[in-house]
Amino acid sequence: MTSSGRTSRPAKGGLERMPHIHDKIDFTVAIFVVQDRQVLLVHHRKLNQWLPLGGHIELDEDPEQAARREAREESGLEVELLGERPPTTGPGTRALINARYLDIHRIHATHEHIGMIYWARPISGVTTLAATEHYALRWCALADLEQLQPPLSPAVKWYCQKAIAEISAHP
Repeated sequence: MTSSGRTSRPAKGGLERMPHIHDKIDFTVAIFVVQDRQVLLVHHRKLNQWLPLGGHIELDEDPEQAARREAREESGLEVELLGERPPTTGPGTRALINARYLDIHRIHATHEHIGMIYWARPISGVTTLAATEHYALRWCALADLEQLQPPLSPAVKWYCQKAIAEISAHP
């Protein structure tokens, strides 16, 4: 626990990273990885919910780096983020792939997350469960989304359906 009362976790290179960087609001990524008309979901241990891959954007990374890192850490997969990158990169500026959606969600009474929601495809790696964080890792077709226990939240289900439909329509 840090002096601010936040719990830290070890990170690569021995540095400590904060799950909550700011007391009131943090930026996060959610990655809906789709392959063969199925979306990859994790059954999160702490929250006891089925969720996409994802997590906090650390202070030393941009949203694209965070999305790729979270996908790799939580699933063992290297992913290709899908979306448009504006042609505006120049000295001092690097254009980022647009998140497909943005949201803001309350974590508790005094803390919120601004979520950048990405679509992605796997490009390499072997699907591997991050057992310390998740009970299960599972590829789900549309019909599977109705059978999950605990049930998906309406928002996560909508994003899953949308990601499967959009990515499958543009192979």
